[in-house]
Amino acid sequence: MQPTAAPARSSQRTTHEFLNGVRARVGTVVVGQDVVVERLMIALFTGGHILLQGVPGLAKTLLVSALSKSIDLSFARIQFTIDLLPSDILGSEILDQRTNEFRVRKGPIFTNLLLADEINRAAPKVQGALLEAMQERKVTIGAETFRLPAPFLVIATQNPVEQAGTFELPEAQLDRFMLVHRLEYPKPAEEREILMRNASLGIQRQDKGAIVKTEFDVLSQAPVGGPEDLVAAMEAVNTVHISETFVEHVVDLVNRSRVHPAVELGCSPRAGISLVKASRARALIHGRDYAVPDDLFALAEDVMLHRMRLKYEAIAEGLTNRAVLHEMLRSLGAPDAKG
Repeated sequence: MQPTAAPARSSQRTTHEFLNGVRARVGTVVVGQDVVVERLMIALFTGGHILLQGVPGLAKTLLVSALSKSIDLSFARIQFTIDLLPSDILGSEILDQRTNEFRVRKGPIFTNLLLADEINRAAPKVQGALLEAMQERKVTIGAETFRLPAPFLVIATQNPVEQAGTFELPEAQLDRFMLVHRLEYPKPAEEREILMRNASLGIQRQDKGAIVKTEFDVLSQAPVGGPEDLVAAMEAVNTVHISETFVEHVVDLVNRSRVHPAVELGCSPRAGISLVKASRARALIHGRDYAVPDDLFALAEDVMLHRMRLKYEAIAEGLTNRAVLHEMLRSLGAPDAKG
């Protein structure tokens, strides 16, 4: 047993060094937002997709850019607009006039990390174009089907308060997102640090003039890890122990969302699967090789809120998804559903 235990410990150390390196690299340009960074890493290590909701200016795009440059993976960004077409994402067939034959031009979706910026600004047919890719990791263009690179992760952003020129994401697409994380304003101390860092950026000479630097200009290009480190982290997640008691807690919580008198649409089995996967990844990030109830309680909002729909009567009474979920979590002994 001794010869196999040492390599396992060495592998765990390497994985945790990689995790800490990614968090430290992101922290050089993004102040605070530790929970958001954790959620992004959970999505990356479990192969799940994540939607970031928050008002403009909370560094959603900067976070994703920093993450993509911390790991040696291909990255593409699509700015969703009302006139975007499915072919602008997936690709299309074009006629080669030299050979008089059609050939496939692959779209930006053929990447490892896809940032779908302001996803709710695109028409429903464009949002639907992502469904097959997000679920099956493949894309159909014309008569051909292509597999997407591994890993493939969609990181979408959305402004939750702006309504003009936006389209609400349908339940079918929301369910494809493993996590929906809601960003909050920074704390006063963090905001002071943001202002001080921004004030010290200065300018950058370019051609015969100069431009004012932004946080994007100081992102380090050298990654702290590569695909092999990511694969090792994904393998480590799958070794995290899940007890039968933990699984029973997950099943109980998901079923409570279906029978609660205020809930019209409860969580699907995909929510339970996501809770288990995300809890294993969170345990690894926190240096444990086993999941605990705190993992479940901390992730419940991100996994379940976007999969629940309240009855009209409950909404009229002033209830919210968060209030109902917290009630269910308290019944399971959760001291606090946040974190």
